[in-house]
Amino acid sequence: MLRIIVRRLLLSIPLLLVVSGITFVLESFVPGDPARSLLGVNATVQQYDALRQSLHLNEPVLQQYWLYLQGLFQGDLGKSIFTNESVLQTIAGRLPVTLSLIVGATLLASIIGIFLGVYSATRGRVSRRVVDVLSLLGIAFPGFWVALALIAVFAIALPLFPATGYVTFADSPQLWISSLVLPVVALTIGGVALIAKVTRDSMLSTLSLDYIRTLRASGVSQLSIVWRHALRNSGLAVATTIGLTLISFIPGTIFVESVFVLPGLGYALVTATNQHDIPLVQGIGLTFTAVVIVVNLLVDILYGLLNPKVRAQ
Repeated sequence: MLRIIVRRLLLSIPLLLVVSGITFVLESFVPGDPARSLLGVNATVQQYDALRQSLHLNEPVLQQYWLYLQGLFQGDLGKSIFTNESVLQTIAGRLPVTLSLIVGATLLASIIGIFLGVYSATRGRVSRRVVDVLSLLGIAFPGFWVALALIAVFAIALPLFPATGYVTFADSPQLWISSLVLPVVALTIGGVALIAKVTRDSMLSTLSLDYIRTLRASGVSQLSIVWRHALRNSGLAVATTIGLTLISFIPGTIFVESVFVLPGLGYALVTATNQHDIPLVQGIGLTFTAVVIVVNLLVDILYGLLNPKVRAQ
């Protein structure tokens, strides 16, 4: 098990470098001039050139990337071109918002999805068809459309939750929860459908195995068979799906944070991309990649807890 964790961590180093390189090159093709955005349209040519030179924007892309890597190896992600704020400081201030969305949506999707999957696997064909329909609807409806619909119903027609804005947990736990309800639900819909379908299919396969029939013949209760034996045996497929769902929520936060105007990394990424703020885009990209690495590592650890063969590797 320890060998798997170490191997994952070692593989994450080149992955971070590849992601940073791809992000840097792609960002260089985005139309726009940071110097003109900073100085406006009334500045002189000399002022534009001086600012580009100070920001190393006149140098080749590979040279700019090399300068960035030198700072990265020293633990410095640079400063935002527009705010002159440390990228690390910006990420530290916005990461809790995004993590609250992702973790909250993953927990909610997992609880509801597993419950629906187990229920449909044990209650007959009608419930299975309902799960299939919900899965199709959850995948078909885009996240931003669901977000707008939730705002129209629960923030405007029925003013139960705020339409936009974010309150920190330190300021008010109640308002913090209230500000996250609609964004988390909007992000959760597709994940619930996928987890429910995978759980249902995996449970149906498990419940047809010989050892399940042996447990029934031995007088083991149906509740124990379903929740202690069958669900545990289906845990690998469900854990994989939950991990993939969490990762899929990362790009989903970009749309959700934009709709609900939440000060998270997704909203900052959109703004930084439009402003051609390369250091901030790079820092957010590396942060999202690190989140994916941590999720994969946690899934591997969960594999070891569910399957003794994995721990023995």
